[in-house]
Amino acid sequence: MSSNYRNARFLSSATTKNTLPPEQGLEVAFAGRSNSGKSSTLNCLCEQKALARVSKTPGRTQLINFFILPDGNSLVDLPGYGYAKVPEKIKVEWQKFIESYMMERSTLAGLVIIMDIRRPLRDHDHVMLEWAESRQLPVHVILNKSDKLKRGEMTKQLRDTKEALKDYDLPATVQTFSSLKKLGVNELSRQLDTWFASGEETQAADQPEQ
Repeated sequence: MSSNYRNARFLSSATTKNTLPPEQGLEVAFAGRSNSGKSSTLNCLCEQKALARVSKTPGRTQLINFFILPDGNSLVDLPGYGYAKVPEKIKVEWQKFIESYMMERSTLAGLVIIMDIRRPLRDHDHVMLEWAESRQLPVHVILNKSDKLKRGEMTKQLRDTKEALKDYDLPATVQTFSSLKKLGVNELSRQLDTWFASGEETQAADQPEQ
């Protein structure tokens, strides 16, 4: 696996549009329900135990966290959704903030949605897919905790999720994953490499000739 992800380091956190870092390089965002294993997936990808903090109280993180890679691109950890026991007003504010990032961030090259393979495609997952569809943002779905299922059940969930994603008019891929067993890491790494390479080619093509 590329050492690019092993050498990810924390860049900054944002709580509002005004505190987002400058748009530079490309970004891939990670989203998911608060108990889907999103932070563990990021840590597994980067082979770092505490790059993304694994909260003891899922859903309390209100920040968009940016982790910069050696090549100048970034991984972005979005706040977990659908679980937090916080006032409804705060949940609405989080959603508006995430939506504005998703819809307006020009450096966003792809979205990884982490789901518990036993409970994929919940309401908030569909919201993220709709936002991605509206701007034709590529999506890669991680069916995490695949070690919890037998092979036959795992294969069925993978097949059913692929079929359900056909309802959306957007480029979408799916894989099984286990952050606990470190299964599927290379496949995720290759997908991110593809997005970053494709985005860099597009950026270069859009540059005006000197």
